[in-house]
Amino acid sequence: MALPKLTTPTFELEIPSTDEKIKYRPFLVKEEKILMMAMESKKNPDIVQAVKDIVSECTFNKVNMSDLPMFDVEYIFLQIRSKSVGEVSKLKLLCPDDGVTYADIELDLNEVKVQVGDDHTNKIALDNGMGMIMKYPTIDSFKDSGIQDINATNMLEVISACILQIYEEEGKKTYDPKDQTQKELTDFIEQLTTKQFQNVQSFFDTMPKLKHTVTVKNPKTKKESEIVLSGLNDFFV
Repeated sequence: MALPKLTTPTFELEIPSTDEKIKYRPFLVKEEKILMMAMESKKNPDIVQAVKDIVSECTFNKVNMSDLPMFDVEYIFLQIRSKSVGEVSKLKLLCPDDGVTYADIELDLNEVKVQVGDDHTNKIALDNGMGMIMKYPTIDSFKDSGIQDINATNMLEVISACILQIYEEEGKKTYDPKDQTQKELTDFIEQLTTKQFQNVQSFFDTMPKLKHTVTVKNPKTKKESEIVLSGLNDFFV
């Protein structure tokens, strides 16, 4: 006799970048196993692929993982995880006041939202009518470096992948990055002045992020401090 099939609940969320409503379900034991194996391997490509597969499966393959901005993927995964494991995440955070003591907190994942920085723009002026139009990094931008913030190791790779257009003469002449080699894009970025590069960095610093501010109390000094959590890693440490 065949065993009965369990009914999996479904929920609804809005994709932050588009406000599109999609259905999703909790991940199953078999999917959690894939994620745990990827985490244990500590191989960044395996972890990225596991997150992609779980988000795709749990949203009934209704989202294009190759085009979805990273902050959308993080938000969707957070919602899936909260319905799968629990809506409260237990964290152990380093207290900023002494830099050595850890404090335990419980975070309601329903309170975590995607936030965007002030004066954020995807149009970056460089010099004499030249500039760049940027797009947001996708999860594939982090396939080698792992799901983390942009750093010195992966910065040039991520920036070049996020250039949507390079223009001159205030947009009268444009260049498609798809027509350029990786070396040509890297050489272009490396020719930027420090000030111009800071403008590029500002795009990434102010772009939408999964972010939440928590208050921790040092169990030794009793001093309270605020800590800003940003990105998936921070919410599950």
